[in-house]
Amino acid sequence: MRVVTTAQPLDVQPTPLALLLLGREADPKSERGVECPGDLPSPSDPDLVARARAAKEKLGDKVFILGHHYQRDEVIEFADVTGDSFKLAKDAAAKPEAEYIVFCGVHFMAESADILTSDDQKVVLPDLAAGCSMADMATAEQVAECWDVLTEAGVAASTVPVSYMNSSADIKAFTGKHGGTICTSSNAKKALEWAFEQGEKVLFLPDQHLGRNTAVRDMGMSLDDCVLYNPHKPNGGLTAEQLRNAKMILWRGHCSVHGRFSVDSVNDVRARIPGVNVLVHPECKHEVVAAADYVGSTEYIIKALEAAPAGSKWAIGTELNLVRRLANRFAAEDKEVVFLDKTVCFCSTMNRIDLPHLVWTLESLAEGNLVNQIQVDKETESFAKLALERMLALP
Repeated sequence: MRVVTTAQPLDVQPTPLALLLLGREADPKSERGVECPGDLPSPSDPDLVARARAAKEKLGDKVFILGHHYQRDEVIEFADVTGDSFKLAKDAAAKPEAEYIVFCGVHFMAESADILTSDDQKVVLPDLAAGCSMADMATAEQVAECWDVLTEAGVAASTVPVSYMNSSADIKAFTGKHGGTICTSSNAKKALEWAFEQGEKVLFLPDQHLGRNTAVRDMGMSLDDCVLYNPHKPNGGLTAEQLRNAKMILWRGHCSVHGRFSVDSVNDVRARIPGVNVLVHPECKHEVVAAADYVGSTEYIIKALEAAPAGSKWAIGTELNLVRRLANRFAAEDKEVVFLDKTVCFCSTMNRIDLPHLVWTLESLAEGNLVNQIQVDKETESFAKLALERMLALP
């Protein structure tokens, strides 16, 4: 017997998160970003390069364009300086004559630039939806709740927060307010050494892998000295005793790009390319870092390849835009540079900054229309800047 039913329409309302991910809702407190208003040029417009050049020339010294290493080549072409997030924020602060700082990166980077630049300068992000999944993994509310858990366990007074540069302004402000410091992937060891001079424990935010790798690989701690705080579990999924016994309280966050690399990736590339040097970013998992030959920040990776002898072979575990750019750059020097994984791995949010968004931004500014300005409120800025200044004071 065949039963025929009549489907009834479901009264299902999309959640705010679903609307946000579809680009149809706004949430300024999220690193996922918000809507990008304005009429963007078509990506197929053959005149995009000429339009970008013309708008930049019209703006002259009024604009200073920062390009993060993970940006597309079409964007990097128009950058006045390139670098990692902290280097670019410092470069912006050192250019006080520029009225507009156009940051081709992601939201937390533009926030840091706004914190470090003068009130007269305006920081602009070409696409407000260019957020950071790692920074999203630690919200101000979650971190405040974590501090309450540490307080109840009797360890907050002896815990110093250390937050990775890849965090929101709110998290940087929390860090500054509670006596902590910011770190980059280049100076994480120095930041931890400083923190352990101030207290007995460290709350490391938001990247668990950088915290674990620095503590174990660089400072000689054991994996048992580290516990993982999960903000989605009651009390972070930890007992008071575990918190009291730990030296490193690692936040359960990670980079969606670097977290994809595996030991299988390392073994596979060694089998395919005899004599290859495996060089990975410290945001990779601990077992990947342990299996690699060299570990270091984006700047370290670039300098290592610059110093490498001709004929050497390198497999790089970091974002694909940068690896491809390095492969093209060093091919002329007879250095073979390949991506560590067979799977293509772009930073999806970083790739939101494309040539149409950059052209729209520059043309809008050239016409006197300020768009997509990133502003950090004064109270947040003051505490975040305090944490950044502690980092700058590190030896």
